[in-house]
Amino acid sequence: MIRLDRDGGLWTVTLDRPDKANALTAAMLQELIAIAEAAAPEARALILTGTGRVFSAGADLAEARAGLATSPLWEDLSARIARLPCLTIAALNGTLAGGAFGMALACDLRLAVPEAGFFYPVMKLGFLPQPSDPGRLTALVGPARAKALLMAGQRIAAPEALAWGLVDRLADPEALLTEARALAADACAAPPGHVAAIKRFFSAPAGPASESPPSG
Repeated sequence: MIRLDRDGGLWTVTLDRPDKANALTAAMLQELIAIAEAAAPEARALILTGTGRVFSAGADLAEARAGLATSPLWEDLSARIARLPCLTIAALNGTLAGGAFGMALACDLRLAVPEAGFFYPVMKLGFLPQPSDPGRLTALVGPARAKALLMAGQRIAAPEALAWGLVDRLADPEALLTEARALAADACAAPPGHVAAIKRFFSAPAGPASESPPSG
């Protein structure tokens, strides 16, 4: 239910359970965690996508009722993706819902098809969001819009998600992976360690101490 395709430094991870809207089981989360761990020393870019019309509906319903909805596996996965030293791209082939938000928010870039929808119904379902999700969501869309998604249960369509900054670009379904690979091309062609070196600047404290000397 998880496919991994490796093309040199480009790793493409595909959620492949379209008959269940790519709902995630504990075993799938554990497999994704293992892939993220393996990618850390090897991949220069990682694309996360899915098959069918839904990127992921979040937790598998039966397993959610048995406790998966509050499992620490979700936060473990998003933390590992966020820490990856390579360029990470969520190529959202369809709707993003619930716990699946964490892995997409943890990526560096997000593309989506125009038909995608976005909702995170933790208030309605009586769950808490993953601990890191409100902060990452706020950094992208601002506090009021983050609260609209998490507390007011708002569902937004892809064009609105683009306007909010939740996604960075829209792409037609047939062009989604092509555009994601194009964004990853420079990272994949870079010398080993260069992607990680640039990425570290984004987590460094602001100010003169973190600035590099001017070039030229």
